[in-house]
Amino acid sequence: MDDGERIVELIPRLRRYARALAGDRARADDLVQDTLERAWNKFHLWRPGSDLRAWLFTVMHNVHVNQVRASREHATLDDEGAEMAVAAVQGASLEIRDLERSLALLPAEQREVLLLIALEDMSYAEVAGTLGIPIGTVMSRLSRAREKLRALMHGVAVGAKLQVVK
Repeated sequence: MDDGERIVELIPRLRRYARALAGDRARADDLVQDTLERAWNKFHLWRPGSDLRAWLFTVMHNVHVNQVRASREHATLDDEGAEMAVAAVQGASLEIRDLERSLALLPAEQREVLLLIALEDMSYAEVAGTLGIPIGTVMSRLSRAREKLRALMHGVAVGAKLQVVK
């Protein structure tokens, strides 16, 4: 199987992760297209024998971060409020809608780690390599994301837990 066929096989996974990052199908499809275009132009940087999936997810992560930064540079105060809204999906259960809204409320760093581990079934090491962060950072972001998501899903206020150390 050549590299082009392997990339084509990974498109459904890229679309799923892009949908979780972007929040809607149109933006997700644009993100996948931009990712594949960037990957095609930079394919000479991929090391044969390394994990192509992780490399493509890294490319997607970088494209997404660049797009978010660019949109924030041009956003007005009114645009920020519109960004927080999550479009309702007809026929979706209330729990799924609540989960989507709660995921959208997570900080981007936590959401990315949570989605790569839970949705894409990547290992901590793969996520660390994809995002370019240490494994310990992956573990702490995942822990904080799970805790905050759990609190949001149960309607509990999320606050810092202070412990007395003796």
